[in-house]
Amino acid sequence: MRKRFVDELGQLKSDVVEMGNLSKEMLKESIDAIKTSNRVMAENVISQGKAIRDFDNKIEDDAQRLIVLYQPVAKDLRAIISTLKMNTYLTRIGLYSKDISEDIDEISLNYNFPRLESVHLMGDIVVGMLEDAIKAYESEDLSLIDYMWKRDDKVDYLYHAILKECIFHMIRNPKAASYYAHYLLVARYLERCGDHVCKISEKIYYMVTGERILIK
Repeated sequence: MRKRFVDELGQLKSDVVEMGNLSKEMLKESIDAIKTSNRVMAENVISQGKAIRDFDNKIEDDAQRLIVLYQPVAKDLRAIISTLKMNTYLTRIGLYSKDISEDIDEISLNYNFPRLESVHLMGDIVVGMLEDAIKAYESEDLSLIDYMWKRDDKVDYLYHAILKECIFHMIRNPKAASYYAHYLLVARYLERCGDHVCKISEKIYYMVTGERILIK
């Protein structure tokens, strides 16, 4: 019975890692699509919205089944509880990636106004944060999330800088309002993704140590 539970819990964690990598690739591809004005890439991200929801449903069902069948305790129970929370955050990151990709027409196909490279930088930082969080979950190496709060502070700093820059351009040139409004949306989505990665990191820490921390 114990071996069967361990095998099934291992499979659940493997599914979460696979879902995490899908969310990460969706996020990375959505940023690359904005950078390179690649509509095909954006459409690919949009098409994966169903896949991320399917992962969400499967992992939630499997986690609940493990709790009911095996009534786990201690670290095993923490692993399942943490997985359920992480599942929600990974789904939101995937769906935010889809939202970013849906803004590509207004941003990448408009050549009348300058690009905001700070948004690209912001996206790269968040992708790196998510990549390390997934590795930390898989390996239980907490050193990978030691300075997650500092990286999130950088994301927040960039978001507020982008907000000010966009408002400046919108006031200066009302014709650019729609263009910069979409950039603001993308920056907001990325800021929220960074927050979700911090929440994922909190759950990983809880899973490994049994202690709760606040990353902010």
